[in-house]
Amino acid sequence: MGITYYGYPNCSSCRKAKAWLDVEGLSYENVHIVETPPSKEQLKKIIETSGLPLKKFYNTSGIKYRELGLKDKIPTMTDDQQFELLASDGMLIKRPLITDGTKVTLGFKEASFLENWKS
Repeated sequence: MGITYYGYPNCSSCRKAKAWLDVEGLSYENVHIVETPPSKEQLKKIIETSGLPLKKFYNTSGIKYRELGLKDKIPTMTDDQQFELLASDGMLIKRPLITDGTKVTLGFKEASFLENWKS
């Protein structure tokens, strides 16, 4: 499986991550996270692969997150409800989200990219 990059064109972290991948000459499938968010099943697999807690996948600085009052709602939701919610709106997912099926990175931190994506 190749690299899948879930990003949003107006996101500065996404632009930095994409530029880094391009400079490194890595090929990837570019998926607009809002137009085509990962499905509930894809999210389950990605999150399981990442080893990170589900709450790390929320874009907590996003307008939508605040509008929906998710800070208070998430603790009472089941994992299944949270997967449904994240799959329903790409703006709720922390981005960029990058995976190759065995590794996952969230956001853009150059050290993490060097460790995970450097050829």
